[in-house]
Amino acid sequence: MGAISPPRPVLLLLAAFSRHEAALDWARERAEATWGPIALASERFPFVDTDYYEATMGPGLAKQFLAFERLIDPATLPAIKRATNDWEDEYARRAASADAATEPRPLNLDPGYLTLAKLVLASTKDHAHRLYLSDGIYAEVTLSYKHRAWRPHEWTFPDYRRAEYHEFFSRCREWLKEQEGSGARG
Repeated sequence: MGAISPPRPVLLLLAAFSRHEAALDWARERAEATWGPIALASERFPFVDTDYYEATMGPGLAKQFLAFERLIDPATLPAIKRATNDWEDEYARRAASADAATEPRPLNLDPGYLTLAKLVLASTKDHAHRLYLSDGIYAEVTLSYKHRAWRPHEWTFPDYRRAEYHEFFSRCREWLKEQEGSGARG
């Protein structure tokens, strides 16, 4: 029988995407106010791998990843996903009342976390490869780290297969490794 032990703290990641620079800036400010300083931020990548979101979010989307200095307990992922869903709704209401956005979903926020072995994303949607966590939230291992590289799975979203994303996640992994070596905790 294995010994039960608490999980190691993990690196909180937030993927924010929109066609509006102001929406991405708002998301970053809101996230920093809630989760503290950002350890690493990616560039704003053009979101061109699928047109799935175009009907609700419009064309010309960009995605940015934010990784936060304060490590978290992975069990908090459902609460984080519910909070980001509320933020999306809040931003959509604000944008609609200010006539700043014409689409129903001007901002999409996808939280997850990174360990030395995997990248996990939260979702409100069930699927064969997702596990239920709590409070209506599921999670999936989107990428695995093996043989010094990020490896997608058959269900991995097309954009998460991109080399530029993997380069950023590798920087995050190195940062996390340094934190674990220094004894940093959440």
